[in-house]
Amino acid sequence: MNVLYPRTCPICENIVAKQEVYICEKCSGKLIKIRNPRCKKCGKPLENAKMEYCKDCGRHPHYYEEGRALWVYNKELRESIYRFKYDNKREYADYYVSSILNTYGSWIRRLNIQGVIPVPLHKKKKRARGFNQAQVLAEKLAEGLQLPIYTDFLVRQKNTRPQKELNEKERQKNLKNAFKVVQNDVQLNIVLLVDDIYTTGATIDACSKLLKEQGVQKVYFICLGTGGVS
Repeated sequence: MNVLYPRTCPICENIVAKQEVYICEKCSGKLIKIRNPRCKKCGKPLENAKMEYCKDCGRHPHYYEEGRALWVYNKELRESIYRFKYDNKREYADYYVSSILNTYGSWIRRLNIQGVIPVPLHKKKKRARGFNQAQVLAEKLAEGLQLPIYTDFLVRQKNTRPQKELNEKERQKNLKNAFKVVQNDVQLNIVLLVDDIYTTGATIDACSKLLKEQGVQKVYFICLGTGGVS
């Protein structure tokens, strides 16, 4: 299988020399890891170490407790995630999740998470794409953390427009009644939401609000990329 389908670098797409290596050496520094100072709420990088929150979180309260993004959403990450989602490059998830575990594994374990929940994709988009990228990430992450995953806890009942096409008010309206809880026979108190990109937090907030209405006490999130310095 490795001969027929060799692993490729998630950045440059060249074949990596060893199958146990997820990214080629020349590309390992092209993704910019988010480090301190970062927003205490959403995890976006901050320009000033004296700041506690980014501009978005300073202006708007969120339903979730806290979240983390791994990388700054630059050109290299944008193109990598695009291929992951639309070119069926599901093997990229091995690199993404191993990086999350190396960077945030200890933080996630301290949260006492009871279940991992991927942000759901509408059935039409999932059928067209073949999979939900958030679910692929969540499954590998749950396996690495030895946590249960609930892929059917939340569903997206509304086929929403892409959030990147909308402004802040339109994003909130777009996600109104977009999700519903279907696996309400399971009581979870602390959960981890998984998605690929965090922008304004409208999607994570919509999911978090609904989860808390169903009795979840604390919602955290993890994602691959978020915006630059705020």
